Amino acid sequence: MRTYTVQKGDTIRKIALKFGIRPFDLLLFNRQVNDETSYIYPGDRLEIPEVNTETAVSCSPFQCLCEYGPVDLEADIQFMYQNYRQIVSIEQIGQSVLSHPIVSFQIGTGKKKIFYSGGWHANEWLTSKFLITFIKELLLHMKKKQRWHGYDLEKLFQQVTLYIVPLVNPDGVELVQQGIYPEHPMYKEVLTINKGCREFNHWSSNIRGVDLNHQWPAGWDIEADESPQQPWSRHYSGTAPLTEPEARAVYQFSCLHDFSHVFAFHSQGQVIYWGYRGYEPPESKAMVERLSLVSSYVPVHTAESDGGYKDWFIQETGRPGFTIEVGVGTNPLPLSSFSEIWSNNVLLALEGLIL
Repeated sequence: MRTYTVQKGDTIRKIALKFGIRPFDLLLFNRQVNDETSYIYPGDRLEIPEVNTETAVSCSPFQCLCEYGPVDLEADIQFMYQNYRQIVSIEQIGQSVLSHPIVSFQIGTGKKKIFYSGGWHANEWLTSKFLITFIKELLLHMKKKQRWHGYDLEKLFQQVTLYIVPLVNPDGVELVQQGIYPEHPMYKEVLTINKGCREFNHWSSNIRGVDLNHQWPAGWDIEADESPQQPWSRHYSGTAPLTEPEARAVYQFSCLHDFSHVFAFHSQGQVIYWGYRGYEPPESKAMVERLSLVSSYVPVHTAESDGGYKDWFIQETGRPGFTIEVGVGTNPLPLSSFSEIWSNNVLLALEGLIL
């Protein structure tokens, strides 16, 4: 038996996987923890049972046995620097309210620029898990000079450059996964927004209670008038467009690059939104039909809402933009949803590179 001190970003399931045990085993020796979804806070101490290395729990790339957040992204950045620095460029494009880096991964050298993003809403972190897994598998196949699901990656990335921001809302994701505690720099503000409640599965906003996908100057005033009028766990549009550093980072990044089309991954619904108030170009319909065929997700012209990133991109550039709603259920989706998300979206993400 050993004692472990909980770190920032930890969850019961992450610690269990780290030590090769089941969450059940961890709960058995830490009766103060109710279940594997209970919050544990930095500085808490847990008893870790010894494990036989022959029976240690392991995880395949296409499983999701624990949450994915900003600490895990930092570890993956180091992994990619060590293993794939010749074929991926990693750039900090901004930072969150709490100074977490917002990071872009760049793959390819082609003239055509494409942008994928995820982790916009705090309780939709499985989109970040999907995108980071997609990047790692993409780089693995490229390093081995292998086709992937029939796609010739070497030839493809001579023609396109793919940019991916897998985690737009790191502060919010961390809040959903680890909760709030007195040492947190926004402890009082978050509890006020959440009306004293210390459960955050319903939280989709950033740490200041602003919905990052309601922050965009495309019908922002319409959306703001129909949404909460003060910081809230979801849907609050802020006092004006682009007030939040996370939204500004993506805005500046999008203005800097001449993207041919963009994908914004959200959850849930298993649909693909592809239009905005008739501003979308004619080719968007044929493109979404191709995406539907490789994913089984249903094309829907509009979400009947305003102020979203995809909406702004379409209105601002006149180019195609798509919101992909992965999975089905109630956010945050269960870990078991990842297999469906992966299998139904990996071809979609690959097809997006040849649209």
